[in-house]
Amino acid sequence: MKPFLSQGKIIFCSLFLTAISFQSVQGQSVERHRVIILTDIEADPDDTQSLVRLLLYSNQIDIKGLVATTSCWLQSKVNPESIKRVIKAYGKVQPNLLKHENGFLEEGELLDFVKSGLPKYGMTGVGDSMDSEGSDWIIKVLEEDDERPLWISVWGGVNTLAQSLHKIKNTKSKKEAARLISKLRVYTISDQDDSGTWIRNSFPDLFYIVSPGDYYGTATWTGINSYIKGIDNTTISNSWIAQNIQQDHGSLGAEYPDVAWGVEGDTPAFLSLIPNGLNEPEHPEWGAWGGRYALYKPDFSKAKKGGSIVTLEPETRAIWTNTDDNYTPYVTKEYGRTMKRDTISFKSNKTTLWRWRDDFQNDFAARMDWCTMSFEEANHPPVPGLTHHEKLTVKSGEAISLDAFKSTDPDGDNLSYLWFHYPEESSYKKVVNLGAENVHIVHFKAPEVEKKETIHIILKLSDKGTPSLSRYKRVIITVVPK
Repeated sequence: MKPFLSQGKIIFCSLFLTAISFQSVQGQSVERHRVIILTDIEADPDDTQSLVRLLLYSNQIDIKGLVATTSCWLQSKVNPESIKRVIKAYGKVQPNLLKHENGFLEEGELLDFVKSGLPKYGMTGVGDSMDSEGSDWIIKVLEEDDERPLWISVWGGVNTLAQSLHKIKNTKSKKEAARLISKLRVYTISDQDDSGTWIRNSFPDLFYIVSPGDYYGTATWTGINSYIKGIDNTTISNSWIAQNIQQDHGSLGAEYPDVAWGVEGDTPAFLSLIPNGLNEPEHPEWGAWGGRYALYKPDFSKAKKGGSIVTLEPETRAIWTNTDDNYTPYVTKEYGRTMKRDTISFKSNKTTLWRWRDDFQNDFAARMDWCTMSFEEANHPPVPGLTHHEKLTVKSGEAISLDAFKSTDPDGDNLSYLWFHYPEESSYKKVVNLGAENVHIVHFKAPEVEKKETIHIILKLSDKGTPSLSRYKRVIITVVPK
């Protein structure tokens, strides 16, 4: 360790740390994930809906660009002014948001990030002389001295990114191109132009999450707005949206449009970037607010069509795409132990997303309250605190105790605990019985294993404020044979 830093170096280090992290109300420093949004805003009201939500997390997600693009639904026009309109509404409530957490970006900072792609559809906008301020901006941000991955959250067509990749391939050395592309992470809401397939085929090493083609009915992201028979769907109802988002929540809520096709179909493209203790964007195979995905070369030839007009072409490489969860919800009990497993189970790729829906909808509603309420009037998320490490190694049959005794709540709310095994994330697939899973400490025995296995145990910590808010801890237990 160097014993001395000059004043200039101290200032630089301070600015750098501020750029990559935010301080929550609890004073914890959390790294922010960089993201550039590509949006065909005005093709459907859901882009505006998703933008309203995104801006409420502008202190937790490092927004580096908001690019207006085309799509199969908006082929010859881009609408950057619609992005600016929502940002200006955000600017009016930003001072009040700062009463709840620090780090919310200024209106002017966000307006500087608004760019435009070409008003051309798909591959007609990709090639020599097809650069745009949007495609050049992606390259500029990629070239910054920042080793964090750059997420491209695609809500419409992806040809602005395709043009960036075309230019990188043709103007950079192979080594530099590979370095830049290795920093990219793409999540696209299905294929909304024909450049997505070109990207995946031309850049086989590019990290890419997508439910390909026009098979919206089988896409994981539709779990955000699908009506699921057998559960309470209130938090995606029009009346819930009107009461909790649109009305009496200031200028930003007033910009949230009514549902036309499906509520917030683009939001899953950034949900997993929110630092909540569960989300791990570099691990799409781990369940998170944005769903869970597996890496393989899919064949959707027998899937039911219905969605965009983009022709589905065979995939030539592995991509991160649909995978199933087998999920039995917990339901509340009026007497005795407060939680129990429901009598019905669900299995689908959409389940990987909607199983968290009430949690992220309540989180959205609470942040909308922050637009107008004082700190004392509003609710804030609890803070899980473990008495042990988040990664443990034990032997077969060994006793295990997991304890969240250090958990707190900034509002002094009473806390509820729920521990559960997530088999799909684990190499050990048999369900691990945790006993009374709704207390701060759980005791159980490691299973007997013949080879090294991993077990993912999730703590969901919820407060009893209004709305109830949840945060998580993921404990990864490695079990080794005796």
